[in-house]
Amino acid sequence: MIFTTPMKQLVAVVLEPDVDNVTRELLRQGVMHFIGIREIASDWTAKLGEVAPLVSAARIAETRKRIENFLRIIDRLPVSGGGLNLDKLSAVDLEETNKALDKLASSLQGRRERQKALQQEILKLEDIQRQLELFGDIGTGIQARSQYSFLTIQAGTIQQSYLEPFGEALRDLPSVHLRYQDDNQQATLLVITMKRDDAAVSKILDKFGWADVELPQAGGMKPEVAHELDGKLKTLKEEQASMAAEVTRLVTDRQAWLEELWANLRMNELYTRIQSFFSKTAKTVVFSGWLPASRQQELEKALRRASQNRCYLEWHQPGELEEVERRSIPVKFANPRFLAPFQMLVENYSTPEYGTIDPTPLVAVAYLIMFGLMFGDAGHGAVLFLLGFLGTRLYRGAREGVRNLLRLITWCGASAIVAGVVFGSYFGLPWFEPLWFNYHGIVMGRGGGTGFVKDIYSILLITIYFGIAVIGLGLFLNWINLTVKREWLRLFLDKGGLIGGWMYAAGIYTAFYFVSHSYKELPPGGVLFWLLGLPSLILLAKPPLEFFLPHGTHGGHGIQGSPGARPAKRFTALTPVDFLMEWIVEMLEIFSGYLANTLSFMRVAGLGIAHVSLMVAFMQIAAMVGNGGRFTVGSYLVLIAGNVLVIALEGLSAGIQSLRLNYYEFFSKYFSGAGTNYTPVSLRSQD
Repeated sequence: MIFTTPMKQLVAVVLEPDVDNVTRELLRQGVMHFIGIREIASDWTAKLGEVAPLVSAARIAETRKRIENFLRIIDRLPVSGGGLNLDKLSAVDLEETNKALDKLASSLQGRRERQKALQQEILKLEDIQRQLELFGDIGTGIQARSQYSFLTIQAGTIQQSYLEPFGEALRDLPSVHLRYQDDNQQATLLVITMKRDDAAVSKILDKFGWADVELPQAGGMKPEVAHELDGKLKTLKEEQASMAAEVTRLVTDRQAWLEELWANLRMNELYTRIQSFFSKTAKTVVFSGWLPASRQQELEKALRRASQNRCYLEWHQPGELEEVERRSIPVKFANPRFLAPFQMLVENYSTPEYGTIDPTPLVAVAYLIMFGLMFGDAGHGAVLFLLGFLGTRLYRGAREGVRNLLRLITWCGASAIVAGVVFGSYFGLPWFEPLWFNYHGIVMGRGGGTGFVKDIYSILLITIYFGIAVIGLGLFLNWINLTVKREWLRLFLDKGGLIGGWMYAAGIYTAFYFVSHSYKELPPGGVLFWLLGLPSLILLAKPPLEFFLPHGTHGGHGIQGSPGARPAKRFTALTPVDFLMEWIVEMLEIFSGYLANTLSFMRVAGLGIAHVSLMVAFMQIAAMVGNGGRFTVGSYLVLIAGNVLVIALEGLSAGIQSLRLNYYEFFSKYFSGAGTNYTPVSLRSQD
């Protein structure tokens, strides 16, 4: 769990007739992180040809996503891995498949367009309905001709024979027209339209010979207009619901066919993706990739069975590869599921280099301690815990990243609960005695300390100790990583190596000695020489050693020839002055960097103090709002609003600062983020 999963590289050669069976078995096993065979540094790889699949994976994926769009209509989006059975894998004819999908799309298109048209009509009528409510009666609306009126209400006559085409002409505009009275030849109408459409409406009225009239009883027609509008809206919404049901029925009737087709396309897509990594000779196919060492025997048996033992399998250990090749080894995390939120934080920063330490368990501990110290309130923690816990239950179908964030909130809430019990804080109130010291009492100067924790300076000192422990752990982890990677020069002569650890420990001793002597005295000169002078002089040897050694970090400035030999050196590339300046810069980085990193942990205490201060401030405001010191309804509303604000703002601040301290003060000491994520091609592969 501390180190990344051990991996092995496979280079395989199979006969061309066995390629289909081998590909199916590779997909069934789902453990190979494929690499291009030409990435292997060997002369023979240049002589291989490409395996061209009959259909590209991109075209298959495009068709598969068309099916997903249909299934989204009924909210039945399939998931990779679910229902994929390789025994049902068959060749796919994309032209025939797309013709069938085009036919379904055509069936849906008319109904979807009618749905859109109905929705537009509904919106127009609802707009008129809202505007009509502004008028007391229709008569008032007819008389309203000011620029502040949004409706135009007109009464007039047209010929009876024009009624139907007149209604069709107004169909595309938000309008209502009521027949007020009729005779044999003329129909009297009340027309309500939006003022913004006056120009278009005027053309229609002129076209059908509209003649304005006055309606003596127009003032009482508002209920009739409202009834007409309600009836139209009801009819349109019923038709819209009918269209939606018809669309759903069309997809539901074909659901089984769509899901079966999707599964076959997905398997063909993955099958083709695997073969895209294949290379070939006249009669054989060659492929290569990485997999966890623990799966070697299982995969080897499966491949030999699929090829009837007509294959050549060559296994390589990571230690057999050159340094450049080792950096391309994929990294597989080996953390239990409950650490997934903290693994997300690590991956968000970068993927660790293969073979180095996976910091996930350490990040979990450090992050939660930091968050608890900054947000130490059991009541607030309980709120966060419930929000995170309920979120994970309510959003089971959410993306994994969202679910991990909710799990992280749950963990942070639990951390705050523990810290709140330790400090005796429950929604900013001391409901129970603290297990350690009273954070609120110390910050407000009311006492409540215990042991060496007596004032704010003691709290700041706790975070300094914590920072020293975190940085020291980071240095120790860096020594382990450098040992694993056999980078001996950096292990001994680097600011993050043994010499850097020596100087950091010496700096801590010197600082505490200075403080304990009333800020007036440093350790004796002889002691300072052994503590800081000697390692500084030793570091002076680092630049020339890096320059002259074959694998120095200068990239061979002074080296000619092959990397493994020790050829003649060029003494003119760098001068002693360059070495001296590089040493001076590194010394400045050591002294200023370690000091800044350590003091940066004081922000943990700073945010904790701010958290307490905010709660005290809201308590005082609540008392001021009350009546003579007695809490009123207003006082409790202030407390509720204050607690919500503190939970939101301080919770976010504590989360961000905990992350920052892990990234910049902890990771910077040992983390090598040069890794590649392990992404095998399997039935559960995601896009």
